[in-house]
Amino acid sequence: MKKNLFLLGFVLMATSMMAQTEKSESWYFKIGGSYFNQTASTEFPTVGGNDALSKVYQGGKLISEESITGSFGQGFRTGVTAGYRFNARLGVEMGINYYSSNEKTMAQTVSDLPITPTGVYSFKSVGQITAFDLAPSLVLFLGEHKGFEPYTKVGILVPIHGDLEITSDAYAPIAFSSTGVPTAFGNVHSVDVVKPNPTIGFSAVMGTSYKIGKKLSVFAELEYRNFTVHGKTKETTEFKVNGNDALATRTKAQIHTNYVDKLTASSNNKLTNPNGLDSTKAMDELSSYVGISGLGLTLGLKYSL
Repeated sequence: MKKNLFLLGFVLMATSMMAQTEKSESWYFKIGGSYFNQTASTEFPTVGGNDALSKVYQGGKLISEESITGSFGQGFRTGVTAGYRFNARLGVEMGINYYSSNEKTMAQTVSDLPITPTGVYSFKSVGQITAFDLAPSLVLFLGEHKGFEPYTKVGILVPIHGDLEITSDAYAPIAFSSTGVPTAFGNVHSVDVVKPNPTIGFSAVMGTSYKIGKKLSVFAELEYRNFTVHGKTKETTEFKVNGNDALATRTKAQIHTNYVDKLTASSNNKLTNPNGLDSTKAMDELSSYVGISGLGLTLGLKYSL
């Protein structure tokens, strides 16, 4: 009898201890802000027919030239996340984030003369990516100690809306003779918007939360993400000459671009089509990729139900 009572008491005590240490299924919500630094640099794609180069001219002569490399992985992100814990160790999360990259110079030419004898002019093209993405992930909680609860998670990134906006300013030819020789020059400002093809990226996180209340915690996460964006179309949304709107003077081929994997004789591109460019249709150009890989720090608040 005493043995049975002892066993019963041991079982009740063990059950009580498990109830205190293990967490049942529960929901939680997080809100946070991040800053990312780029982790990989690649050569930027061609911008408006200009290679990703930085050129410097003096007295009409080229004195330096270098490739422009980088990525759009540096910038700020804000987001909200819903999480669900299956037990003390395992959970899942679904986040929705808004990301805005830092502006990056993609191509430029600098000259000490407005127009050089060889017809070179000054220009600069700057790009910036903004995007919304969904971030589903699997979370592994490593155990709570003195209010701290470290965890790791891996997941994917699915961009759902966004674009690359390229702003270009130049002192360039604005009128040509019948033989194609520039006859007038002016200040040209343009904005091109590149829409991407669907893509998926990868994310890996190490983080910890710290309780500041019964249901409220603060958290910090170190995140590495890696994905590239593949251009689908490009549209000129703004074109000004000497401050005046001149978008209506552009042909459809100058305003709209379709990105393709290969240019052939049937492509609407003067380089490969024997019939030349059809200005009434969107121009075909080779597709390009830009990177958004980065390493970032996220700080925020977590509320557990």
